[in-house]
Amino acid sequence: MIKKHCTAILLFLLINGNGLMYAQSSAPLPDWALGGFKRPPGMNPIIAPDSTTVFIDPINKSAVHWESNDTFNPGAAVKRGKIVVIYRSEDKSGVKIGTRTSRLGYAESQDGLHFTRRKEPVLFPTDDDQKVFEWPGGCEDPRIAIKQDGTYLMLYTQWNRKVPRLAAATSRDLVHWTKHGPIFQDAFNGKFLNMATKSASILTKIKGNRQVIAKLNGQYFMYWGERHVYAATSTNLTDWQPLVDDKGELLILASPRKGYFDSDMTECGPPALLTKKGIVLLYNGRNKTNADGDKRFFGGSYSAGQMLFDKTEPTKLIDRLSVPFFRPREAFEKRGQYLSGTVFIEGMAWLKHKWYLYYGAADSKVGVAIYDPRHPTDPDPVEDPVR
Repeated sequence: MIKKHCTAILLFLLINGNGLMYAQSSAPLPDWALGGFKRPPGMNPIIAPDSTTVFIDPINKSAVHWESNDTFNPGAAVKRGKIVVIYRSEDKSGVKIGTRTSRLGYAESQDGLHFTRRKEPVLFPTDDDQKVFEWPGGCEDPRIAIKQDGTYLMLYTQWNRKVPRLAAATSRDLVHWTKHGPIFQDAFNGKFLNMATKSASILTKIKGNRQVIAKLNGQYFMYWGERHVYAATSTNLTDWQPLVDDKGELLILASPRKGYFDSDMTECGPPALLTKKGIVLLYNGRNKTNADGDKRFFGGSYSAGQMLFDKTEPTKLIDRLSVPFFRPREAFEKRGQYLSGTVFIEGMAWLKHKWYLYYGAADSKVGVAIYDPRHPTDPDPVEDPVR
């Protein structure tokens, strides 16, 4: 396998005079992988909680400081030469993550770094036919992509504090959205409607310098899943058919690996990308807290990995990074709702020949990292231990 970076840096440091050796290395990336992504100096976090914005909630009819507690887990897309980030926000209605109400906010930027935010959310629970799925937990964790005709698709999680469900919404401007409900509600006579489903990464490609939703064999294709990686197909983007095995159970394409950074979860990230080498899926790996985890990383931490699938057989896993290409390093990525350290990637936008990767930091703020394929750099170094 050809490597992008031929030399791995290895440093040994003595910490606090205790005689323990801490190794740091920059792992080479295979030629199919994207990276390395670099945080722009002095820019992060790019979105943080705002206690001044007020929204009249349509269900309880009261004023809510809708993004006062946390802003995180963003999707991203390009609109008329600007990057739009749709981010998850939480109010102060509960005592911890999962007990508050989430709504989706809108932020727009000319350069992908400096953002102007709308004062009210653009997708939220209301008195509609989706209330049973979205209230009181809300709308969470969007992934966004665009069709060639200009229609935006959002795949997000509906959370009624009972069962999380993947749902679809469409828009022409990223502000006004039409909800289409749970994406698996009709598949197999509703077999998967009441099963917990999260994190959908639809297949995209670069066409004419735009990242657009792609088709394989006449159908749309996506990877999805939190613990494992699954797949699904669609003919209309809003109704999806999960792929199943010969027993009728969900077909597992990839799973957590004992002793690796993704030993506990392999949760799908931004829209997958069809390339000449194959399909690249960026994902979020959570490390186990026990002996099955990777000792180089803090237990419970989320880092970002990549998988390569065959471009003609998209269920066939070809390769996978053994270490994360992006992991918690900055203070704001380790301080917040999730103290184990989190970089949770969900949004990736292609603008002016660069990739802008947007991520949730410690389930509390939004950060950005940039990859310029014309000027590749080393990925994040790996330390032992991370903290």
